[in-house]
Amino acid sequence: MIYSRASAGEQFATTSPVCVEIYNDAPLSYLTATAHTLLAELTAHAIVVPTTTRTPAQYGRIDLPSGPHRYAVTSNGGAILVDGKPDPVWRHQIDRMGAAAGPPVAAVVDELRGRVNDTWVHNLRTAEDLFCYLVVDTDQQPDDFVAEWRQWCRPRGWNVSQQGRKIYTMPNAVTKSAAVREVHARLTADRTLHADSVVLAAGDGVLDIDLLEYADIAIRPRHGELEETRWQHPDVAVTAARGITAGEEILTWFHHHTTSTAHPEMTAAQRTSTCTTS
Repeated sequence: MIYSRASAGEQFATTSPVCVEIYNDAPLSYLTATAHTLLAELTAHAIVVPTTTRTPAQYGRIDLPSGPHRYAVTSNGGAILVDGKPDPVWRHQIDRMGAAAGPPVAAVVDELRGRVNDTWVHNLRTAEDLFCYLVVDTDQQPDDFVAEWRQWCRPRGWNVSQQGRKIYTMPNAVTKSAAVREVHARLTADRTLHADSVVLAAGDGVLDIDLLEYADIAIRPRHGELEETRWQHPDVAVTAARGITAGEEILTWFHHHTTSTAHPEMTAAQRTSTCTTS
């Protein structure tokens, strides 16, 4: 949904961009003016659950026009925010599952440090004691690094994904789909949603695949990691647009699939929309 100036593409200047994130006293992320309006309107007929690999602190910098949201999913599913605060019950469950599945993040970071150097890695960071990621110079990055690192991680219950300058190393127990499934279950349990409510999702990276496959129907933009790997799924649409205008197209698609005009057999309580903002 949101784009940096660098990732927005050639149409940035013509879309009346609205800044939705300030970092270090400078504008960082944007929506087009149309997308800003569409996202605000979407909450009138759907429950929007922002879903992102960002940590709670990083997500907190974003000022979405449809907020504040009762639920948000951050840390790639490692955290469920309830009224802006991480839910400790969910975090305890994630920690328990991670401990049973493979080595802790500290051990993974130790191994990773021995495989990288500062000729192409700017930072190695740990997020919420859940996962780690590298910030790299892609021009200097060894061609075989991701494949070799993935080979080490896979049998140990971890996975690897590269999104631009960031290379994420994530435990298999931490997924967006599991967290969204939990949010959906809570919303149906308290009767905010009908038990047959529909989940829609959008995402552009390998870390979004499980969410896109979990959703009843989903969409991805014609850019990003999934486009580069030519990932396809029969229930996942692909935008015609690239860059920041793909955000407009995705939100228009959400509107179409969550209105009574598109699905007259559905009540308002049967509709939910999940938007990724990675």
